[in-house]
Amino acid sequence: MAVPAAASVRDANRYRPLEVTGLVDLLDRQVRERPYARALVVTGERVQLSYGALSALAQDVAARLGGAGLRPGDAVGLIGANTAEFVVGLLGAARAGLVTAPLDPSLPAPQLAVRLDALAARAVLLDPSAPDAALPAPAWPLRVDVSRAGTAAVVLEPGAVPQVPRAAAELSRRDALVLFTAGTSARAKMVPLTHANVAASLQNICATYELGPGDATVAVMPFFHGHGLFAALLASLASGGCVLLPARGRFSAGTFWDDMRAVDATWFTAVPAIHEILLERSERAERSEREYAGGQTLKFMRSCSAPLNTATQRALERTFGAPLLSAYGMTESSHQATSEPLPQRGALRQGSVGRPTGVEVRVVDRSGRSCPVGVEGEVWVQGPTVAGGYLGDGEESARTFVDGWLHTGDLGVLDADGYLSLTGRIKNLINRGGEKISPEHVEDILAGCPGVAEAAVFAVPDPVYGQRVGAAVVVREGDGAGREEILRYCRDRLAAFEVPDRIELVAELPYTAKGGLDRKALQARYGV
Repeated sequence: MAVPAAASVRDANRYRPLEVTGLVDLLDRQVRERPYARALVVTGERVQLSYGALSALAQDVAARLGGAGLRPGDAVGLIGANTAEFVVGLLGAARAGLVTAPLDPSLPAPQLAVRLDALAARAVLLDPSAPDAALPAPAWPLRVDVSRAGTAAVVLEPGAVPQVPRAAAELSRRDALVLFTAGTSARAKMVPLTHANVAASLQNICATYELGPGDATVAVMPFFHGHGLFAALLASLASGGCVLLPARGRFSAGTFWDDMRAVDATWFTAVPAIHEILLERSERAERSEREYAGGQTLKFMRSCSAPLNTATQRALERTFGAPLLSAYGMTESSHQATSEPLPQRGALRQGSVGRPTGVEVRVVDRSGRSCPVGVEGEVWVQGPTVAGGYLGDGEESARTFVDGWLHTGDLGVLDADGYLSLTGRIKNLINRGGEKISPEHVEDILAGCPGVAEAAVFAVPDPVYGQRVGAAVVVREGDGAGREEILRYCRDRLAAFEVPDRIELVAELPYTAKGGLDRKALQARYGV
């Protein structure tokens, strides 16, 4: 009996288990079965790029990089926003057998240089939004010229490649990515992820949300972080969906719902701070914008990278007419480790970040024994998405990766059904809308400011971002360093999200009896 045409279309749009082994063959199934289907929507004109066109661009980049003398296992940096250039550069480098390290274009040049030096990058690909800065490796501008008809061409002229040793000689063609942890900016740890890690992560994400060719999303989170890279970009391409890259490659609340309408988006993922912004904007928006998500298109919303309070979650669901699923992940686990399931696949639990997705999760006490149900302990993760260790840092690797288990440093509890709820962090990082900030690093910068004698950094509660950065500063008598001078000094040396939002000029800092900074007293005194 013939299958009705409508049923055939529905079947083609459904989730199917992936057939990818990493970044190299990410597009292969779609190029083979649906070469003219849209993969990306790019530029302010919202031009569609097909899977066939995207694959051809990536192959062109791969040939040029190989022709420049780069060899499998070599590391390259990739600096850019959420642009066609970023996607083409990433996939092209993978096809050339290279290991790509995405970097935040907003980082100050000295921090970029430190990371590229640690990586021993042999070259850096730059999209048009990347800063013009002196870098310790050859910098090659990459441009993708896209016509309104959807044709595209690569503009890339690689130069000479210097001979440099690989980072601790630890990388090989098995590796796909090196991602930098968000714990500190100048001393961020490097996490090498293999193609097998990538494939396992994408399989888990696509299976959890049943993503398929009928799905589309708008890139909200930056691709140089695992959240945007794995959940929005790579999972969509691996499953045959479509990703709209906003104009200038950056999220804009003002155009977000127009972008969602332009691709008939079925889902999106963001940090709680952006969900809060969208919720606040909805109260002032035109009725047509508020009602977009209440139609048949939006299947779910996703939140990750920071805690989302329950009241906000329920308000978002009421406003936009779709379930909001909380997830939990980290760089070392190739992003997602747990998630709430789709409503038809399981219950949503208040305050939970869901069940494990393709990994095993334990909550353990200080001796490493599993905690009983409902008892708080450290969260450990094990599975095919977990990295093998940090690059060039054996000591930290030995502390964090033990017998195949990733010791996350997060505190949580498991319920009887295996749902995880996070209760805090062991370390004292400040979480500003998903950006993890080291107080010690900011303190180091403040201490170098002329006129500053001492400085201590603390978290300031914030209803939108969760936390902001505050600093208590002791200035030298007679030097006259004021708040504006200190802020200008910080802006030149810190990423924008690290710059203190509040500076308290104080006479002294609290110390413990042992002479160390009393962070608990500091927080109680100033972080309110």
